[in-house]
Amino acid sequence: MKFDILTLFPGMFSGPFDESIIKRAQEKQLIDISLHNIRSWATDRHQTADDSPYGGGAGMVMKPEPLAACIESVKGDNPHSLVVITSPHGRRLTHRVAQELSSRPGLILVCGRYEGIDERIRTLYADDDISLGDFVLSGGEIAAMAIVDAITRLIPGSLGSEESARLDSFSDGLLEYPHYTRPADFNGHTVPDPLLSGNHELIRKWRRKESLRKTWILRPDLLDQVTLTGEDRKFLKEIDQEESDGE
Repeated sequence: MKFDILTLFPGMFSGPFDESIIKRAQEKQLIDISLHNIRSWATDRHQTADDSPYGGGAGMVMKPEPLAACIESVKGDNPHSLVVITSPHGRRLTHRVAQELSSRPGLILVCGRYEGIDERIRTLYADDDISLGDFVLSGGEIAAMAIVDAITRLIPGSLGSEESARLDSFSDGLLEYPHYTRPADFNGHTVPDPLLSGNHELIRKWRRKESLRKTWILRPDLLDQVTLTGEDRKFLKEIDQEESDGE
């Protein structure tokens, strides 16, 4: 998959993209990441990419001319790529959105800065707007990193085990069950017995129930969005009783 990232600060990506899963995915040629400095398309000697807003107010706005030229240049080389603006007024990045975007041949990620980009860029070029949540970042670079990471994990071959992606939190609409490793006893806290039993069916049931428990406690809104089995409903009744008894 092809990622083109349009930014005023390409140096921000050198660390996150040179480590771990994203680095390995690039080495395997599963993904291709290109960084484009928007200032390179500015026509004045100072490479000006921002200006004060019409109507007054604090801050600066990214100018349309260099950004439009940058988008058109990159889009010309990748005509099937989707132009995505990282913006606090975009739709929220979720596992489902990442799955949807992973099916595209490529993404052109436009990183906003300052007070934002000239609205005409969105009108003329944007196919989608993506937000990480209801908060404001200094720029869209961190959001772009999150988008690339979330999508890369879904590309077959990018993880050491495809089971990892399949069982990630939100892959089935629920939060993931708790994880444990050696030692079996840590400061008096022991690993749950089912995980030590060697009984695969018992382990499966424990993990499913604890996934439901964590979702029920931390993100009950997610339960309205998944199809629950009869077993799931039985587990939820048990969880409700157990949590009530524990109060």
